[in-house]
Amino acid sequence: MRVNGEERDCAVTPNTTLLEALRYGLGLTGSKQGCDKGDCGACTVEVEGEAILACISLALAYHDGPAITTIEGVAERGQPHPLQDAFDLTGAAQCGFCTPGILMSAWALLRKNPNPTRQEIAQALSGNLCRCTGYTKIFEAVERAAETLRQRGRA
Repeated sequence: MRVNGEERDCAVTPNTTLLEALRYGLGLTGSKQGCDKGDCGACTVEVEGEAILACISLALAYHDGPAITTIEGVAERGQPHPLQDAFDLTGAAQCGFCTPGILMSAWALLRKNPNPTRQEIAQALSGNLCRCTGYTKIFEAVERAAETLRQRGRA
């Protein structure tokens, strides 16, 4: 499968989830194993511009298919992505368990919509649950990242 811009090999069975393949087959532990039911969003990865739940997706569907991006693939040349910087600067990241999934949902949103409204951000992150805090700082971080990306001409 193609993960974070690289072809990667990993043995899977027909019922191996994409999350299991990423975490236990490829050692990419940034995507978290939360509810295993697609309810919490901790396992979110991006596939061809769409945020998907890796815990309810079968790995075989991606073995020779679309490019997958995990949180490990978001940084650019060893530097945090503007979205990661915005989470840091606004205090949006909390315990770290849900943050990778939220970042991946936000990342997919900003790739499709460089100028999202607060309501569009809320909708895009509606599948990601954070039990540590409210969502105000998270929404502010996504807005700040969108502004940074627009200023850099990347949105």
